[in-house]
Formats: sequence, structure tokens, C-alpha cells
Amino acid sequence: MATDWLGSIVSINCGESLGVYQGRVSAVDQVSQTISLTRPFHNGVKCLVPEVTFRAGDITELKILEIPGPGDSRQCGDLQQTEMGIPGVGCQVGPSQNGTGKVLKKPVSSSAPQNIPRRTDMKNQDIIISPQQQCSKSYMDRHMETLTQSKGFRRRHNSWSSSSRHPNQVTPKKSGLKNGQMKSKDDECFGDDIDEIPDTDFDFEGNLALFDKAAVFEEIETYERRSGTRSRGTPNEKPARYRHDENILESEPIVYRRIVVPQNANKEFCTDSGLVVPSVSYELHKKLLSVAEKHGLTLERRLEMTGVCASQMALSLLGGPNRLNPKNVHQRPTVALLCGPHVKGAQGISCGRHLSNHDVHVILFLPNFVKMLESITNELNLFSKTQGQQVSSVKDLPDTPVDLVINCLDCHENAFLRDQPWYKAVVDWANQNRAPVLSIDPPINEMEQGIDAKWSLALGLPLPLGERAGRVYLCDIGIPQKVFQEVGINYHSPFGCKFVIPLHST
Repeated sequence: MATDWLGSIVSINCGESLGVYQGRVSAVDQVSQTISLTRPFHNGVKCLVPEVTFRAGDITELKILEIPGPGDSRQCGDLQQTEMGIPGVGCQVGPSQNGTGKVLKKPVSSSAPQNIPRRTDMKNQDIIISPQQQCSKSYMDRHMETLTQSKGFRRRHNSWSSSSRHPNQVTPKKSGLKNGQMKSKDDECFGDDIDEIPDTDFDFEGNLALFDKAAVFEEIETYERRSGTRSRGTPNEKPARYRHDENILESEPIVYRRIVVPQNANKEFCTDSGLVVPSVSYELHKKLLSVAEKHGLTLERRLEMTGVCASQMALSLLGGPNRLNPKNVHQRPTVALLCGPHVKGAQGISCGRHLSNHDVHVILFLPNFVKMLESITNELNLFSKTQGQQVSSVKDLPDTPVDLVINCLDCHENAFLRDQPWYKAVVDWANQNRAPVLSIDPPINEMEQGIDAKWSLALGLPLPLGERAGRVYLCDIGIPQKVFQEVGINYHSPFGCKFVIPLHST
């Protein structure tokens, strides 16, 4: 009867000292109470010897993993498919309910193909073993009797290497189920034959050309019109796009023309928000300043506001915080301030004082006159308390290019100053210095300017400036709204949160 078990695949647990062996039964000796396994595996690693023999006293537990039979090629799977390194998984012999055979529990796959059994989705399936294949309890007990333990049988496999591991084996100390799942996923992903991989590249453009986007969207829109659904809005209706600073909630219609002047403006500008800012004539602008001064907006206040706004714009043109910071004290910007003996010059001196207070090297040019305006005298007294430099000769101006030139030479009324020698010399120096020019409150376009400006700063409302004024900016000098209404101007502030805004020609 012992020959009935030859060829069976079994798992033998020899305790913690010897470990677990798996292999195919090659011989069973009833006399010496031994059992031999061929092609053995020890703790999931293939043994270096072709055959090992065990005594019954060394065996703690014996499990039958596969029983050979005619035409039965999938009972309990192959040795490699069942991963013999998993303790407690396999075929166990026990009495059946009908008493005619043994019930054998084996793992099977419920979803994998038949030629690749999976360990991930295992379910228990009952297999009835015929009486010829049964192992009587007395026979098994006879092989399980305790005999004298042979110390010479113990082998130690200290020469294990990763190359000798079976490709489908895992060690009992690790979770065989988890590793089996990973192995199953690897087989599904990388188990294809290399010969089946196509050599040609995938034609992305050709496949993309097969998709007619316009036809698909037309079909969807036709279906929406017929069914009455509006999943993407009405056909041919483009959804509104909003900026990050726009409100998506509906509000009152936006009025872009908030400033209306009593006479037709010769030129109109618009802000970044689209608000229309019309230009005014010099006479209306002069009247507006006169009414504001009558209500308390004195010349000194206006000079201070103009100096602050002009200095803020100049600091931005010089580089702002990137240029003016403690790490760049060795690169102080230099500004040449060209002023004439009039109110426009006093505005420039006020701007120079604020620039000097912000650690800008200011060189102020002002020609010598016997009698100066009181506003200029007051501004010069304040400027002299700063680190700025005042010169009265063109020869004292720097020969090297400066960072910025601020032009306050021109005046709306005293045109005779352009014939003065000092004026012509300063204009020649500014044109040869090749530095960018900022003009503060330049005259209107009918009057010629000797220096072409890159930027121009208008006060309150812009004048109809020409192309030589460059890009126009507008600053708020603090004129109240009712003062505008008093001179016939329907005014609503276009400045928003700023005091200096850019204007664009319409």
C-alpha cells in the first residue's frame, strides 16, 4: 500500500530545527520507517542534493499537496503553482461525510485562466478521493510514530543564494499571499511574449485625424436642440469669460463715460479699466485750479501733492523695490532735475525733495535769477535741507548718462524763456545724455517742446498733449468733486485705489 503514495507531492514539517521540506515522494520504507523526497525544497529554497530521506521521528507534520492519478493533472496544482513555501495551504486528508473517501481541500482560482492558477482569489473546493487513493489512519499513524531522532540527518544549508531560489517560491517567514498577489500582477503586466510586441511606432497623428471634433460637437448640439436639453448652453453661445478681479454676479450696467466736460474735447483718453477721460483746454484747466485755490486748495498744497505723485511715479520708473532696497546701497539711482523759474519749476523742486528723502541722488538745475517766485524760494529752502545737489550751470551737470531726467523747464505762458542761452544749453545736454525723460505738467501740443519726453504727468485732468509728450499719466492733486461741478465739469474720479494712473489714447 505504500507504493500508492509514490509520486505524491508532500510537505513535511520537521519542527523549528530542521524546517519544512517539500518534494515528490520517491520511496517509502516501512521497515526502517523512512520516506524519501526527490527534487526537494527546504523552506522554499531548492536543495543542493537531488534527494533527501526523513525518519518518522523527525517528522512533526505531513501534508499531501498532490496525489497522482490517471487523467488528473490539476488536483491541488503543481508544486510550483501551489507555492510550497506556504504553511498550512495544501491538501489535507480527513474523513469524509459519507465514509467512503477522504475530503481534500485545495486552492483553486475562480477568475484566472486554467493554465495559470492564481493564489489571489482562492476558494476552498471539496474533492472526493477514491478508496484506492486513501491512506488508512493506521498506516499514517505507523509512519508518524516517534523514533529516535537522528542528529546525523540534520543538514544546514548555509550556501543558499538568490540565484538558487525557485522563481515562484517564497520563504515561509513572509506573507506568501501578499507576495503571490504581487507575482500575479507582475505576470499580468509583464508576462507577454517579447515577440508579440509590435516593432512599428504608434501613429498618433493618424489616429487623431480619425476624430472629427467639429462633427461630434455639431451632433451634440443637434441632439440638444431636438431634445430641449441645454447641458452646455444654447448653440453657438460662447460662455462669458471673467478676469480674476471681475464679479460674476450681475450688476448695473457699467458707465464708462463718467467725466463730461462743457465743451467738446479735442482728445480723449481711457484708463486701464476702460473709463473715458476727456482732455480740457488750458483755459478751463487754469480756471479749475483758480476755483480750487479759492476754496482752500492753495498753491502750497498743490505743489506738495504734485511733488508726492511725481516722486512716486519716478521711483517706479527707477525700478521700485528691486532697485531701492538695502542690498543695493552701492547702486543709488541718479536723477537730473531740470527746473525753470516758474511754478512748474517749483513743482519739480518739490518732487526732487521727496526723491532725495528716498535715498535718490538728485542733481537740481535752476538758473540764477535776481528775483525768484516765493513758491520757488520756499521749495529751495526745503530742498537745501536734503542731500540733493543744486547747480546753476550746465557745465556742472554730469557728463555720464543718468538714470532719469525730469523736465520742468517749459511753461504754459512764458514762451520767451526758450530763447535764453541757458535754456538752449540745457536742452542740448538732455538730448545728448540719452537718459529717459519724464515731463511734469508739460504744455499743450501747440507749443513746441525742446526735449522729447518718454512719459508725461498731467495734473487733475489731461491737456490735449501731442505725440512728443510720450505716454501720458494722470495724477490726483486733491481737487474736490464739487469744484469740478462749479466750473461745469461732471466729474467722477477715475483713479480708484491709486493716485497715479496711466492713460491710453483712444
